[in-house]
Amino acid sequence: MKSYEIVIIGGGPAGLAAAISAKQSGVNDILIVERDRRLGGILNQCIHNGFGLHTFKEELTGPEYAQRFIDEVADLGIEYKLNTMVVDIEGDKVLTIMNSTDGLVKLKAKAIVLAMGCRERPRGALNIPGCRPAGIYSAGTAQRFVNIEGFMPGREIVILGSGDIGLIMARRLTLEGAKVKVVAEIMPYSGGLKRNIVQCLDDYGIPLKLSHTVVDIKGQERVEGVTIAQVDENMKPVPGTEEEYSCDTLLLSVGLIPENELSSKMEVSLDRKTNGPIVNESFETNVEGVFACGNVLHVHDLVDYVSEEAAGAGKCAAEYVIKQRKPESGPVVELVTGEGVSYTVPKTIDLSRMDETLKVRFRVSGVYENCTVSVYFDDKRVKHRKKRIVTPGEMEQIELVRQDLQAEPDLKQILIKIEEA
Repeated sequence: MKSYEIVIIGGGPAGLAAAISAKQSGVNDILIVERDRRLGGILNQCIHNGFGLHTFKEELTGPEYAQRFIDEVADLGIEYKLNTMVVDIEGDKVLTIMNSTDGLVKLKAKAIVLAMGCRERPRGALNIPGCRPAGIYSAGTAQRFVNIEGFMPGREIVILGSGDIGLIMARRLTLEGAKVKVVAEIMPYSGGLKRNIVQCLDDYGIPLKLSHTVVDIKGQERVEGVTIAQVDENMKPVPGTEEEYSCDTLLLSVGLIPENELSSKMEVSLDRKTNGPIVNESFETNVEGVFACGNVLHVHDLVDYVSEEAAGAGKCAAEYVIKQRKPESGPVVELVTGEGVSYTVPKTIDLSRMDETLKVRFRVSGVYENCTVSVYFDDKRVKHRKKRIVTPGEMEQIELVRQDLQAEPDLKQILIKIEEA
């Protein structure tokens, strides 16, 4: 059985950044396990620009952004295995991996970094009535067809869901000559970035219908049309609001789900809001020596934040391996969500292991205008920032300073909430 100091599951932007950071932190024996035929993950099919503005201070396409990390992995001599699946993880960090070259192999790791990314929510999770004709795709599948395989999924398109992939594909398909008739979103707000709504829908005259959903799909062999209807506050279709659209393709952009089947096998505790692992300030899960980062932890809107977060996880995994023991636990502070906040990453902070500063990322649960993001140490408000608007489609963050936390010796919890300005 071959042993590694750190095994990273996933060779996408999170896995690459974690590997580079771990190597730079002093760990040499690292393995990246990637199930695809190349490193880079989902970025390989994201040929639009807009990546790297935070990380590299320039605008790159997805493959260009990924290639910079792939080149650094090669320069640092980090080992990786492609076309390789992790099929099982045992409690003492023994991984079973499989590929066509090596067959079934067991590996022993001192630390594991989970960086498996996320997958799209399928039609089966939506309970849409109608037949099961050809022409129904997830937005990511359509993106792969167009950008990598060179196939057009259809010519007359309806898109359900306003996630970023769906918005980007509305523009991409329009540029390829298709007619995108409408984007329907069941929520009263879009799930994508504001810039994508403007650049991908508004600039091309594609209508966005909020509080609408697909209530019927027509066609036996191939999609022939869909019916959309307005929904009420309980997400139930309102009779009499139905609209018919003829189309040959329905794209689904209805949310992303972290890939946590392996996490569950290891009995990693998952957050019911994010469907990702619950982690502390070091990105460590409840299973000692197992760390998580990127979209497997919580779904991000910017890959730059994925890379930054994963670099922190890689550094913490390296520190865990080098010290070869869990540090003495200091006072632990719990992060609590208040009014208007869905979740926070991390969930707890051990002051003895916290860096000088710590970024806490979170999403709001609705659209709030002219509001204040407030941070409370127990019952005392210590930070507040006025915001013109916050939406669930855009991740928010605050920065905590260890010195401020240490100045409150009896601190038990940090509350983040949305208040009126």
